[in-house]
Amino acid sequence: MFQLCRPRGGRPLLGLRLLRGPPGPARPHSSARPLRKVLVANRGEIAIRVFRACTELGIRTVAVYSEQDTGQMHRQKADEAYLVGRGLPPVQAYLHIPDIIRVAQENEVDAIHPGYGFLSERADFAQACLDAGVRFVGPRPEVVRQMGDKVQARAIAIAAGVPVVPGTPSPVSTLAEAQDFAARVGFPVILKAAHGGGGRGMRVVRAPQELEENFSRATSEALAAFGNGDLFVEKFIERPRHIEVQILGDAHGNVVHLYERDCSVQRRHQKVVEIAPAARLPPELRARLADDAVRLARQVGYESAGTVEFLVDQSGDYYFIEVNSRLQVEHTVTEEITDVDLVHAQLQVAAGRSLPELGLQQERIRVNGCAIQCRVTTEDPARGFQPDTGRIEVFRSGEGMGIRLDGASAFQGALISPHYDSLLVKVVAHGPDQPAAAAKMSRALAEFRIRGVKTNIPFLQNVLAHPQFLAGAADTQFIDENPELFHLRPSQNRAQKLLHYLGHVMVNGPSTPLPVKAKAALVEPTPPPVPMGAPPPGLRAVLQREGPGGFARALRRHRGLLLTDTTFRDAHQSLLATRVRTRDLARVAPFVAHALSPLCSMETWGGATFDVAMRFLHECPWERLRELRRLVPNIPFQMLLRGANAVGYTNYPDNVVHRFCEVAVANGMDIFRVFDALNYVPNLLLGVEAAGSAGAVVEAALSYTGDVADPTRTKYSLDYYLGLARELVAAGTHVLCIKDMAGLLTPAAARLLVGALREQHPEVPLHVHTHDTAGAGVASMLAAAQAGADVVDVAVDAMSGMTSQPSMGAVVACARGTPLDTGIDLERVFEYSEYWEAARGLYAAFDCTATMKSGNADVYENEIPGGQYTNLHFQAHAMGLGHKFKEVKKAYTEANKLLGDLIKVTPTSKVVGDLAQFLVQNGLSRQEAEARADELSFPRSVVEFLQGHIGVPPGGFPEPFRSRVLKDLPRVEGRPGASLPPLDFEALGRELEERHGAPPSPEELLSAALYPKVYEEFRTFSSTFGPVACLGTRLFLEGPAIAEEFEVELERGKTLHIKALALGDLNAAGQREVFFELNGQLRSILVRDTQALKEMHVHPKAEKGAKGQVGAPMPGEVVEVRVKEGATVAKGDPLCVLSAMKMETVVTAPVAGKVTKVHVRPGLSLEGEDLIAVIE
Repeated sequence: MFQLCRPRGGRPLLGLRLLRGPPGPARPHSSARPLRKVLVANRGEIAIRVFRACTELGIRTVAVYSEQDTGQMHRQKADEAYLVGRGLPPVQAYLHIPDIIRVAQENEVDAIHPGYGFLSERADFAQACLDAGVRFVGPRPEVVRQMGDKVQARAIAIAAGVPVVPGTPSPVSTLAEAQDFAARVGFPVILKAAHGGGGRGMRVVRAPQELEENFSRATSEALAAFGNGDLFVEKFIERPRHIEVQILGDAHGNVVHLYERDCSVQRRHQKVVEIAPAARLPPELRARLADDAVRLARQVGYESAGTVEFLVDQSGDYYFIEVNSRLQVEHTVTEEITDVDLVHAQLQVAAGRSLPELGLQQERIRVNGCAIQCRVTTEDPARGFQPDTGRIEVFRSGEGMGIRLDGASAFQGALISPHYDSLLVKVVAHGPDQPAAAAKMSRALAEFRIRGVKTNIPFLQNVLAHPQFLAGAADTQFIDENPELFHLRPSQNRAQKLLHYLGHVMVNGPSTPLPVKAKAALVEPTPPPVPMGAPPPGLRAVLQREGPGGFARALRRHRGLLLTDTTFRDAHQSLLATRVRTRDLARVAPFVAHALSPLCSMETWGGATFDVAMRFLHECPWERLRELRRLVPNIPFQMLLRGANAVGYTNYPDNVVHRFCEVAVANGMDIFRVFDALNYVPNLLLGVEAAGSAGAVVEAALSYTGDVADPTRTKYSLDYYLGLARELVAAGTHVLCIKDMAGLLTPAAARLLVGALREQHPEVPLHVHTHDTAGAGVASMLAAAQAGADVVDVAVDAMSGMTSQPSMGAVVACARGTPLDTGIDLERVFEYSEYWEAARGLYAAFDCTATMKSGNADVYENEIPGGQYTNLHFQAHAMGLGHKFKEVKKAYTEANKLLGDLIKVTPTSKVVGDLAQFLVQNGLSRQEAEARADELSFPRSVVEFLQGHIGVPPGGFPEPFRSRVLKDLPRVEGRPGASLPPLDFEALGRELEERHGAPPSPEELLSAALYPKVYEEFRTFSSTFGPVACLGTRLFLEGPAIAEEFEVELERGKTLHIKALALGDLNAAGQREVFFELNGQLRSILVRDTQALKEMHVHPKAEKGAKGQVGAPMPGEVVEVRVKEGATVAKGDPLCVLSAMKMETVVTAPVAGKVTKVHVRPGLSLEGEDLIAVIE
């Protein structure tokens, strides 16, 4: 039974709230038949909307659901719920009239509410309800039939004197009929489904040649959506407003309107945003629209809720287009401005009540303010509104005054399937006018947090902020004519992405491979205290005031020895495999700025740190440079520039090197140490020119090898280095550097070389760099200083020695009180060292001391550069050669001889190292490798070096080894980069913008130019896992322990409180559910268990002795497959490319024949001897 309530001094109301004015006297109940139980033949939010209205009126509710909807909220909100359409496709289940009627009859249902969509405009469904003795909450079947047939509705409108758009008098089913009409009225025309709406089966055709295709598509859409493919054709009105009038009728002949809605903001005829009332609508036009809508409804005896839709053109003329004989999705905005509950009214009318009984008289219905509805959907505007599916990991809605939410499937853990409409929730904002309502809506949408699926919220926010929308001037072309609406601001989603990263590490282990199983320290180091205020001025002030030339003169005038601190780059490259993160550098950087301001410079960037930051640390190297520059404004920054290779391992076009230097200077770099791995002057000169033209200090380096103090070592003699120095000084270098990568510069050699250079170039500052592998670094640096060096490289004590630089504390202490006094407070060095001693504990898995317990003087024999010594060790472990590292070192010496005795600096040191590991892996001696050079698959780096891709080594290439390896492969003559065409940065920028949806910054452009693949992988990782740089180092490397609580500071004032709760079992899809508590709320994510997935597939091994079976020569990842099954190959033809720890090897065919099977694909990880291909 309906419950009556009597407001003070007024008539009884049934579920209605009137806006203003006292209600009048009660009218007698006419032929009311109470509703006790209502079934909703629909799903989702409209089903829940009706259930709520029924509950408020004391009516019991029944839901129906498909097999795919067993987890949907609407079946849980009803008092009873029953499955329909068993075995049918998802949509067809809700269209199965006999099943729905059966449920109604079996469960004593009084009435069926159809909602919108599905069966809501099917006259046969309305008739089936009546035939079964069940009331249909809507118009009578014949009215549904008349209004649902757009041609009949058009005829009724004409009879009622309502203007219509020129169109076909009846449905058309053939292309010829459509062509005949279009020929008569002219293009453009619009095709519309004759038996349904919602934009389905609707196509605008602007030219004759487009008609056939669009007619076919519209017919098939209409048939699929409404069971009938008939169309009607109308003249298309350009740039109209889409205005619809809400009507409400009863069985007693009463009809009222509840004013209009503006639904002009559409995309492909689908409404996106709806507004009530329509803005900027002249009062007389509003009145005419409402009067015509009521007259049309009375013409057919309309009862229940419905909508009469019009197009209003630019001149103010309007045309009837259709009647929707059902409740509309956007009915909410009308309810908000009129204070009338339309669903209550529908139910009461279905129960036989009259509108006057309900207090619904036209003169009493008033408009209050403005309401806007936005449909939040799981669609991706950036991809043409493509629907997204998946699991909602996070759902938090926007609420507050003036906001209404109508939803169903929007909750954490909900699964969004591809079977149904993509609507998540309808958001309605109510305010005094359109700008105020838009402001409320924008605020509410900004509060939403939906993770796991894409939504259209960024697009809706752009619509709401657009001046044309706010002015109420949007027409149906608004979205099409404003492409800036698709310039979407991406959601940061930082917290959820970080949870995904942590879950990934918890399930699959570190994202950065750990060479040894050593746990990171549990406690992060505490940086020394820093005084308030700006740091003391340093030499950077001289550089900024006097320029590079003045800076060089200041170095020569300086009394005492100047130091460059390599702790921020080369020291951790040498000791910790370049794995130190920006976070741990930045924490101590302010202390360095204050306590070590007398430093000549800090080496902070360049070399391997650039690609390692992206590749393994998942950080932007440019952000590292900018952040350190912000924290250390007073000390010059220094970087390594590999001549023509910039910060890469290959040659780049000259304009790339120049552009890189310019952008690096703009980001805070001051000094470029320019070197070439072969001391190849043409490459060096390019780097000198690029750094100089960028306005930086140029420090050209003599890459040192051999022993100038040993008269028997004649290839790299004193005269060789003096001659090279003369060329570099002539080229305009500001500073000369001796770059001793392997620590081969003995004190005697230092005195000899530095003394000779000082005598030859008395005005040029000399800077000496070495490594302390043999333990003689401090002695060598002091000897160099005494011989005339102005600056030497050191590392703070805890990061010095072994393969790193000599100890800062030792040099400071030894020089204190002498003419070489550094001016640095030794106590501050101790504090600095204490921080790094603790910080090294975070990187235990990368620390060279895991196996190296001391330096080793055998470096004077094998000549392995310091940084490579550590990397080579870890690389050997990764390839299963850790137990053979002694052999690797011996092989390094042999490989160097095989290649003609090279200067071993990146990238030539990599060439020698790759060849050494190749020799050990395959059990080859130098003599055997040379003898079998024409049949072996040498590492790619070796082949490219011999081709001349790095440059020409002193004394030329080794023959006949080179010719036997290369055979017919092309050779590079002269400077490798000289023949490369300039890179088209504009084209690259357009490509990146198209790929990523936003124009790249100058820094991003260069990262992509230098490391295309690494940069793309970095972008992909960042978009997937977010700002992992915010995580503590132990959490980044190892992930949290179960029950561990920790904080993550996203930015100043925004801190996440996280607790790792549990790790779920493996599911059938190879995933584990990981549970967290984030800011006090439960979060769970699904993570693929890569190891479990791998174990589901066992890769075959190559049989030993089977010549046609090609096995992987080493463990690694397949980078590229160069052959297809069925191809014919010759001996030595490339089959695939393998990569392990930055070393790439081309696997070639050992025999000629036909490839019968390929067992690998790009991205596949292989173990040694895993089968790659079979050749017959």
